[in-house]
Amino acid sequence: MRVLAVDDNPTYLEKLRDLMLLCKYHVTTTTESKKALEMLRDKRNMFDLVIADAEMLETDGFKLLEIGLDMNLPVIMMSSHNDYDSVMKGVTHGACDYLVKPVGLKELRSIWQHVVKKNINKFAKSIGPSDSQLSQSISNNQKDKVSDSDREKKDGEGSEHNVQEPCSLKPRVPWTPELHQKFVTAVEQLGIEKAVPKKILDIMNIEGLTRADVASHLH
Repeated sequence: MRVLAVDDNPTYLEKLRDLMLLCKYHVTTTTESKKALEMLRDKRNMFDLVIADAEMLETDGFKLLEIGLDMNLPVIMMSSHNDYDSVMKGVTHGACDYLVKPVGLKELRSIWQHVVKKNINKFAKSIGPSDSQLSQSISNNQKDKVSDSDREKKDGEGSEHNVQEPCSLKPRVPWTPELHQKFVTAVEQLGIEKAVPKKILDIMNIEGLTRADVASHLH
């Protein structure tokens, strides 16, 4: 995964880069927010995700956030402030995540999920109806059957041989830690850009698991 990291504190930025390298990310860093803006504008396909400090002197991270959103790039905001107003400012402006500095290795290991989620959304139309739509369709179908059965009984035409068992939804596969690890392994094997539901599902090879289950796992 290709990450652009921006922070006007060179010491902290170096530590952040080292942590992301441990996560096997390809990292480009800059302490100049204006330079970061130029890189995003000139090389639109060079990065998968941006992580930027919210409070930089030259240009704050919210300008980078604005450009990132225009390019459909996930942008993570960092800040030393963890109060409610600061967090909500980042979220309401469209940041996909808000991390309080110093950001730890555990948090950085999971930021790839934002890129996968973006890619999955591209293929959402190919997944078919959502579970809620499917449930509603089945529910309506069952209501129609019950109504028909009631009419038959009232007309004296119904019999126990005509009663049909209502169809039921297949139970969803629970996301256990072991199943999640297989999901992560599949994503790492495919690479971020190719990690779409069908391919992830093929690699995981879990009986009963559907593309919809995989697609909704990050939501």
